[in-house]
Amino acid sequence: MNLSAVRSPFSVSSLSNGDDRKFSLGGCSSYDTDSVASRSSGVFSGYDTLDIPPSYDFYTNTEVFGRAKKSRPSLFQLHSNPQDDPSPPPLYEESSVDKQSPDEDEPTEPPPEPARFGWAQGVMIRCMLNIWGVILYLRLPWITAQAGIGLTWIIILVSSSITGITGLSTSAIATNGKVKGGGTYFLISRSLGPELGGSIGLIFAFANAVAVAMHTVGFAETVQVLMQESDVSMVDRLNDIRIIGVITVTCLLAISMAGMEWESKAQVLFFFVIMISFASYIVGTIIPATPEKQAKGFFSYRADIFATNFVPGWRGPEGSFFGMFSIFFPSATGILAGANISGDLKDPNVAIPRGTMLAIFWTTISYLFISATIGSCALRDASGNINDNISSLSGECLGVGCNYGWNFTDCMTNKTCTYGISNYYQSMSMVSAFAPLISAGIFGATLSSALACLVSAPKVFQCLCKDKLYPGIGFFGKGYGKNNEPLRSYLLAYIIAICFILIAELNTIAPIISNFFLCSYALINFSCFHASITNSPGWRPTFRFYSKWLSLLGAVVSVIIMFLLTWWAALIAIGIIIFLLGYVLYKKPDVNWGSSMQASSYSMALSQCVGLNQVEDHIKNYRPQCLVLSGPPCMRPSLVDFISTFTKNQSLMICANVITGEPSPGTVDTAAKISTHLKWLNKRRMKTFYHTVVADDLRAGVQMLLQVTHNTLPVSSQVKLKALISRFRLGFQDIQVLPDLNGKPQSDHIKRFEDIIAPYRVSSFQKDGEEADRTTKEFSWMVSDEEMETFRTKSFRQIRLNEVIQDYSRDAALIIVTMPMARRGACPSALYLAWLEIVSRDLRPPVLLVRGNQENVLTMYCQ
Repeated sequence: MNLSAVRSPFSVSSLSNGDDRKFSLGGCSSYDTDSVASRSSGVFSGYDTLDIPPSYDFYTNTEVFGRAKKSRPSLFQLHSNPQDDPSPPPLYEESSVDKQSPDEDEPTEPPPEPARFGWAQGVMIRCMLNIWGVILYLRLPWITAQAGIGLTWIIILVSSSITGITGLSTSAIATNGKVKGGGTYFLISRSLGPELGGSIGLIFAFANAVAVAMHTVGFAETVQVLMQESDVSMVDRLNDIRIIGVITVTCLLAISMAGMEWESKAQVLFFFVIMISFASYIVGTIIPATPEKQAKGFFSYRADIFATNFVPGWRGPEGSFFGMFSIFFPSATGILAGANISGDLKDPNVAIPRGTMLAIFWTTISYLFISATIGSCALRDASGNINDNISSLSGECLGVGCNYGWNFTDCMTNKTCTYGISNYYQSMSMVSAFAPLISAGIFGATLSSALACLVSAPKVFQCLCKDKLYPGIGFFGKGYGKNNEPLRSYLLAYIIAICFILIAELNTIAPIISNFFLCSYALINFSCFHASITNSPGWRPTFRFYSKWLSLLGAVVSVIIMFLLTWWAALIAIGIIIFLLGYVLYKKPDVNWGSSMQASSYSMALSQCVGLNQVEDHIKNYRPQCLVLSGPPCMRPSLVDFISTFTKNQSLMICANVITGEPSPGTVDTAAKISTHLKWLNKRRMKTFYHTVVADDLRAGVQMLLQVTHNTLPVSSQVKLKALISRFRLGFQDIQVLPDLNGKPQSDHIKRFEDIIAPYRVSSFQKDGEEADRTTKEFSWMVSDEEMETFRTKSFRQIRLNEVIQDYSRDAALIIVTMPMARRGACPSALYLAWLEIVSRDLRPPVLLVRGNQENVLTMYCQ
């Protein structure tokens, strides 16, 4: 649209105090650096007759070096008329950019940019390396031998389905706005809120620290096997693994603390090493097997070997479907490695979805391929003895090896076979064309996965520490260097990893991690489902290839598998989450992230309130609804506390503040003041609302409040009969019926009442009858002699009531009295107020005067 065609041609020039300012009403582009929208401070030097279109700078809290950040013009600027007042207007919405003094030297060079990574190097390669971990090389052939090729494929596909659904949910959450550092914790906490986000953040950081130990133990196990083959040993098998593991994780810590650039370069190197090892493995499955490899159970591709290995062959205490699933599943948990460094990505909204989903796809294909090929080439059991052939042995021959001239019957019967995919964890090395390349691949996979987890855990934990949801962890949130590296969190993850490395058993560590990662995946999927189902206006992900029902399925399946794997570990994990959740709910941190829980609360409250329109009032459901004219609640704590004894946090209570006259900036309740009042009420554990109105006077303000609220209080009286109270099931035990209230009060008390009303009687102003009638008409609140005589009996009753209360309720904590009823237009207001005064006269306890609205609030019936 060409704006020049609709701009006004007029301009106004003004000279004030020697300062030449020109206010142009035309010729100002929306991109002009002198426009209101583009100036962060100084003179209001120009604006367009059209509204300034929104600018990116209005919504971001970042700035570009060398360019002043634009600030949104205030309403004062938009409403002001520069012809009337050319002086600089106040800016109510100032830019967050620090303004330098004119004599201060501006930096000539921009600050150093931290390392940022794209979707391939930052997410896809990182996720693939984390998925291709120790399980791929050291346990996948063994799992294939246990579960068979068919069930192993099911295990792989189920695991990949869970991670795939989680990847879709992660992609949706990651594209719903700008993603900062903190990875999984940031995604969950900003979606579901601090309660669930904080608990899963701690668990996920801990799980990644334990995963460092798992991958490091896998590396150390491979090194120990190579040492054993060379007849080299430091102490024994377990202690050798522990020593190698501690040394390895120390080296990885040094690489991590050197910075993300070094860590990323190391990951690329590991990736190419793994690719070479895969090529060596594929070539090894194709070339004919040597006699040495045949003795170890490798015969290249054979149909009968595939058929035999297709069905399960369970062995040992772990020999079950879910036993194998619990060991394999951690190998599929590296899908969040890219999201965990979201703060180090160039464009997380693009990198996380693309890199994560591609990583899941290619790693799933590789797992299925290796499982099928190793199961088609290698036997479950072999002795490794070159002399175990049929020609050299006699007797019965068991197993598929008999078809190829090998007899492994003895070791199979005695269960002493040391080779075969059921017994030899290094089977991929044995199959490979060049075994050292597989060892290099194992080193690359285990070290890259350990390095990725060692980086992920501190990054997630640092974000959690900065949010200050839990006490005592802020120390670990401090960052160093241009990349804000959490060095203290690195050391904490290092210590946790060493503790689990000392276990030195891979099959023991892997199931521990499974439940924690499943918890994380369940909550990520539930976050996506919850944000979608609440129809929150803030839920607008650019990634469209997700389904809220698929996310719900992923969450439910994750929880079910947790219990099927290890039910007691699942209970422990859920118990930890509930404990951490309860702590955050109790502490109520002062954070507001616009979570889906807030959207859900609003939606549910709105639905319930609208649903009340269809519910008719019933006596059984009566609750007092109290409008308390408290002003600022902290100014009248006794009144607020007293009314809360009626509502009991079960009824509506509104503390109201009426501001009279022309409000000034100091008297108006701002959002900060209202928040302070609500905090005061919450601290006293009162469920109440607080509302402020501005009116010309108190009466008008109260009328405004009454139009939108109900002001009802419980009805009480000085007498109800015992039988009636019993029918109402009120539970009062000590009931006294007061003596006759219709008797004549004492003469001195009557005299006191007459002295109270005397200034308001017509007779005290004018004794002439005609003049008195005119005075009574003009001043209806004044009391005539005739009215005094008409209401004499009722006046005596109020005086007598005060005498009875003095006798029976002098030491009460609270006195509740029914207000007398007066007909409209018949009883002068001065006389009515005199009744209230005499009833409560000289009473030490507080007196509450109440009056019902002639509607039942109790029932003796069940319907």
